[in-house]
Amino acid sequence: MSILHFKFYPVQLPFIHINFAASGLKYRVTPFETVMEGTYDEVMEVVKKAQQACYDAGAESMMTYIKIQSSKDTDVSIEDKMEKYDK
Repeated sequence: MSILHFKFYPVQLPFIHINFAASGLKYRVTPFETVMEGTYDEVMEVVKKAQQACYDAGAESMMTYIKIQSSKDTDVSIEDKMEKYDK
């Protein structure tokens, strides 16, 4: 399991509840990025749908920034990543 961090510009809010919640994956929206938990293929499918939602909302171009955290032998979880901020 990997953790994916990503940002979309310029249209962000319209697709958050549609694509992220509909994906069935665990996610968390933070002030500066959205964090999703799932396999590489699962989260990249959400990225693809989120990009399309931006184009459908009128964007003509966008920059997508993606950070992926993975581990060879253990799963990585959102709780592990966010624990120090939730105290």
